[in-house]
Amino acid sequence: MTLSIEPIPAFKDNYIWLLRDDASGETAVVDPGQSEPALAVLKRRGWRLDWILNTHHHWDHVSGNRALKRATGCRVAGAFIDQARIPGINLTLSGGDEFKLGESRAEILFTPGHTSGHICFWFPGEAALFCGDTLFLMGCGVLAEGDAQELYASLHKLAALPANTRAYCAHEYTVANGKFALSVDAGNDALQRRVARDADRRQRGVPTVPAAISEELMTNPFLRTDRPEIAEALGMTGAAAIDVFVALPRRKDDFRP
Repeated sequence: MTLSIEPIPAFKDNYIWLLRDDASGETAVVDPGQSEPALAVLKRRGWRLDWILNTHHHWDHVSGNRALKRATGCRVAGAFIDQARIPGINLTLSGGDEFKLGESRAEILFTPGHTSGHICFWFPGEAALFCGDTLFLMGCGVLAEGDAQELYASLHKLAALPANTRAYCAHEYTVANGKFALSVDAGNDALQRRVARDADRRQRGVPTVPAAISEELMTNPFLRTDRPEIAEALGMTGAAAIDVFVALPRRKDDFRP
C-alpha cells in the first residue's frame, strides 16, 4: 500500500478524505466542503497540499476549494461536464480518464444519478474507491439531478468492482441507512450483524466508513433489488430489479424509524 488515507470530519456528518502518496509525498483532499478542518490537519501533519479532488459540485463538497487554493497553491480536479460548477477547477476529467497522485493511479468512473456530472476516483492498486454521494454504506445518494435508471446503472458499475474494494463515501449516514435497510430486508443475518456493529462504532465515536464492496453486496438494499425478499417487502413480488429500485427511494422517503 502506498496511499495513506485519513478521514477529516466536516460539518455535521461529512468526511473530507486526506490522501497521501507515501512514495512521493504528494497529497490530496477529496470533497472539501470546508477549508478549516483540512488546513488544521495538514498543518499538524506538516504536509503540503497538492490536489483537491471533487466528485461533484454540491456546496458541501466544494465550498472549501478556493480557500484551500489560496492557502496552499494546490490544484483542483473535477468532472469535465461540471467544470462551470466546480470552483477553481484546473484539471477536467471524464469517465475512463486516469489521474495520478504521485505513484498512486486512479481510474475515473462516470456515475451520474445523484448529479448529472458525478465522478468517482477508483485507485485499483489500493482497492480504494472515493464515491462521493453516489454510493453510501447501506444506501445511495438522492436523485438531485439524474434519474433512477442512471443511478441504478452507476451503482451497479461500482458493485462490479473487485469485492475487496473499500468504499470511502462522503457522509456518515450508515446507522440511519441500516435502520431503513432492516425495514425491507429484515431476515438478512449479515445485515442484522452489521447494523449492530456499526451502531456500536458510532456510540464509541469510530467512523463506519469505509466498507468493502463485498459487504455492500450483502447488506445494501439498493444493490439487492434483484432479491425476492426485498421485492416482497415492497409489495412488488415478481417485479424487475430496476422497478424495485425505482420504488425503493420512495419507500425510504416515507420511512420513520
